[in-house]
Amino acid sequence: MSTQSRPTTFIGLFLPNDTDEIQAIEIPLIQRDFAQGRESLAVDEIRKNFIDVLHSAVAGEETAPVDLDFVYGEVKSGVLEPLDGQQRLTTLFLLHWYLASRAGELRSTQKWTQFTYATRPSARLFCQRLVMTTLPDTVEQPSSWVIDQPWYLFVWRHDPTIQSMLVMLDAIHVRFRAADAKVAWERLVDPTEPAVSFLLLAPSDMGSAADLYIKMNSRGKPLTEFENFKAHFEKSIESTERAKEFAANVDGAWSDLLWGFRGDDDLVDDEFMRYIGYVTELCEWLDPDVEVSELPERPSHRTERVFGAGNPRRAESLDFLFKAFDVWGGRDVAGVFSGLFRGTTERQDGVEADRVALFFRDQRINLFDACCRTFGDTSGRTRVFTFGQGLLLFAVLRHLMSDTDAIPARVRSLRNLIEASPNELRVDRMPRLLRDVERVVLGDALGEIDSFNKAQVEDELLKRDFLAVHPELTEALHRLEDHHLLRGSIGAFLLDPEKFNARSDAFHRLASEPESWFEATGALLAAGEYQRTTNNRKFQFGTGSKRFENAWRELLTGADREALSSTRSALARLLDSIDDSDDLKPALVAVQSEWLAQRESELDFDWRYYMVKYSAMREGGSGIYYSESGALGYSLCMLRGGTSTLNSRYRDPYLLAIWRNLGNPHNVDDPWFTGHETIPRRLRLTRSGVGIRSVPTGFELSGPALNDFTELYDSLWRELGTSEAGIIEIKQMDGIDSVDRIANGTEIMRQLIDVGL
Repeated sequence: MSTQSRPTTFIGLFLPNDTDEIQAIEIPLIQRDFAQGRESLAVDEIRKNFIDVLHSAVAGEETAPVDLDFVYGEVKSGVLEPLDGQQRLTTLFLLHWYLASRAGELRSTQKWTQFTYATRPSARLFCQRLVMTTLPDTVEQPSSWVIDQPWYLFVWRHDPTIQSMLVMLDAIHVRFRAADAKVAWERLVDPTEPAVSFLLLAPSDMGSAADLYIKMNSRGKPLTEFENFKAHFEKSIESTERAKEFAANVDGAWSDLLWGFRGDDDLVDDEFMRYIGYVTELCEWLDPDVEVSELPERPSHRTERVFGAGNPRRAESLDFLFKAFDVWGGRDVAGVFSGLFRGTTERQDGVEADRVALFFRDQRINLFDACCRTFGDTSGRTRVFTFGQGLLLFAVLRHLMSDTDAIPARVRSLRNLIEASPNELRVDRMPRLLRDVERVVLGDALGEIDSFNKAQVEDELLKRDFLAVHPELTEALHRLEDHHLLRGSIGAFLLDPEKFNARSDAFHRLASEPESWFEATGALLAAGEYQRTTNNRKFQFGTGSKRFENAWRELLTGADREALSSTRSALARLLDSIDDSDDLKPALVAVQSEWLAQRESELDFDWRYYMVKYSAMREGGSGIYYSESGALGYSLCMLRGGTSTLNSRYRDPYLLAIWRNLGNPHNVDDPWFTGHETIPRRLRLTRSGVGIRSVPTGFELSGPALNDFTELYDSLWRELGTSEAGIIEIKQMDGIDSVDRIANGTEIMRQLIDVGL
């Protein structure tokens, strides 16, 4: 093959020469669409870097000519068909049009305007129309202006090459808008000292262009995202002493480290990008002079800000980066994490008591592996590699870098703090959280931290002091912390050394038998007013449903010890009543029966009595109740499992108990309700619409919906002893029922049914 080559420029291609006569450039059919204008993070990075290079050469303060390597193609009848260089030529064509327009130098008769695409007729026509139109100097966004032109066809929105050209024009405008267009144009077209040049290779006997294109592309691949990132990173640190060391490690020791975590492609590029992204983010958060960003960014932008020459703390950040990789050298990475952590399904007894259960959705306990697999991925707006995982991995890194002691106890405290701080784990707080992690790992300074949940911090200090005096209870306490319903928060448990072991065992037994939970909700009420008040209307109880077990976590965790005092006392009494030798369910029923008998002997029928005696009043799987009075009493709303507000259907527990007592009759409406808790709720007869409502003093009776039942209703109204206000009063003492209102309400409804209402 005879190769003809010459250095040239985009405009220089069209000048007369001794080797070829080029009158036009046409991207051949075998080429792909213009790719540099695609919209993705990887292409955005490539596009920005290329435009930055062009800007530095053409419009920078200290311009330096740039050589764009070679353009390879065939000249046929005066038309250059490039096989390699399409992307660069298209970008140069658009840059020439942009600068010529703004410099007042655009004329459609100029030879360089003869640039077109053969890939699609639409792309060919677009290029022809574009060079016949001058871009006004006042345009804010070239793409919008072009789309508004009368010659722009609506169907072009489906042409990927045209859309990519518009994206590239906007990117050129963003970078060049402040440049002196006339000066930039002169530098671009300077025939003796051109700002941008390349080498044209145009073999005269190249054979089939299609065959050659296939051969060229089978031997070479475009730079990957990792390769582009690595090149950019090496350039960012080229002036530092670590530059050569970084280049050697990336292709040596660090690649060897990551090889064990490679994916199915047998490459470590993605794993490297994820881990270095994680470490870079840590450095950013640890640097008080770097502004924390909540938006996704290109990796090179973030590394430039953290490790680039503009950051005075770059040496410190680079040192941490190298340590974050080197600290794993020669270690059994999986062994480090399996020695500290365990999954929630693993049993832990005796000498294993120090291993900390992790409750992250990703059940991998190897946090390094999890980081290499998922850092940077999102599910909606949620990070797959969570802030909590990141903080614990940082804790392990700091431990290994400093060779700290007592790390199991410290990471346990951190696990507990992380689980108790869902509202605190967010981007803007991460710098403070990282410093608190360092305080705990490096100095066990729990009393100095201020960014995690304060109630949990206080409980961690309390537990530490407790175990210092009673180390024999360490295993029992740790087992309790590692229960998935508690996740480190044991504020609902009395730190009583004499009974702690027995109560811990009783809790594990109770929690492991969800078939007994329904009886447990009654027995716990018999033990005391254990509910949590989340506001003056909403109350959280336990649940009888395994499906909605998180109600127990909502009840037992998330508050300080003072707020949990009633829960703690009732729970202790219940756990003390559980004997290892008894069947659990009958034991819980016995607790209820004994308490109910006492209340009945005292004629003391408060809301707790009804909720214990009538199991229907505890059917709501959510464990959530609302009260219109701000206190629990005789008018309540009981939410179904899976709901936490009054937006969907719910029950009135008193009316439901009456309906169940009646045998769920078809002639009484199934009592479902919606709306605010202050809206009246009535148990209604299907035929007449007559109903009763539970109110503090008894039942409020409401009349029929149809006049046909008025006379019958009026006669019974008097027999029931209804007051002028429509109230059937229940005998009470100091506002507490002294007769059973559920039995009373059941009898009222039976009488209404029996008379034909």
